[in-house]
Amino acid sequence: MAEKELIEKLKNIIKPYAADTAACENLSEETDFINDLKINSANLVDIVLDIEEQFDVVIDNADMERMLDVKAAVEIIETKLAAK
Repeated sequence: MAEKELIEKLKNIIKPYAADTAACENLSEETDFINDLKINSANLVDIVLDIEEQFDVVIDNADMERMLDVKAAVEIIETKLAAK
């Protein structure tokens, strides 16, 4: 899956949880879930669950803890998809 396509799917997953919708529309690898999108920690867990369902992967606690921005999320998803 191309990175651009992956980021677009991520945007659709994140959008319902983002308090800052303008930042969500301009989502890039540098976008931070907490600081830029104003997503709280409870919603981060929901996002991880949605990512697991959308991409049919399992994200362990170590990966979940470092999934704080789009770049980390993309790297984790790509790694999980490659391991399938």
